[in-house]
Amino acid sequence: MSISVGKFLTNHKTEPKSVSKFPLELKLLTQADLSSILELDRACFGGLWTLESYQRELDSANSVLLGLHSPLLPVKLVAMGCFWSILEEAHITILAVHPRYQRQGLGQAMLYSLLKTAWERGSERATLEVRVSNQAAISLYQKFGFKTAGRRRRYYKDNNEDALILWLEKMQSPKFQQILVQLHALVCDRLNNFCWSLVNI
Repeated sequence: MSISVGKFLTNHKTEPKSVSKFPLELKLLTQADLSSILELDRACFGGLWTLESYQRELDSANSVLLGLHSPLLPVKLVAMGCFWSILEEAHITILAVHPRYQRQGLGQAMLYSLLKTAWERGSERATLEVRVSNQAAISLYQKFGFKTAGRRRRYYKDNNEDALILWLEKMQSPKFQQILVQLHALVCDRLNNFCWSLVNI
């Protein structure tokens, strides 16, 4: 399965801060969200995953698909993320923010939500792949504690670009619980700067 992580960080388009005064809600995505999921995928990735692919994710007991909604916006699903829960490992496979709302802290909020959910479900480790050229995404993941563990040659089929393999370990340690508190404060500060009203993150 093709995986794209962090592409949202490569687009610099944002709307004025005055536009972004809306409630932001985190929810577990379901079948009812399929059309919004596909719309966001097309906007961010040009149609990376098909309807059937997302259907499999929603049907799988090992897959967790989360979304950030702002009900008052014309774009109902502003961000989404997915991870596979395999034994004690959370493999993040999708992280996307709608191009209209990038660079406003939603990527941080989505990554935090994925890690917190994985932690709540008992994951000991988290991993993902990211393009070697995507320095902005790499910087974000490093801020959240990810370390480079390896490299996959010619991983991305569209241009044969390599992927870095990133890992975050010891997620069930007391130290990581403290890190989650710090990350929550970081996420809240960033979102508040763009006037998002936090509901349940």
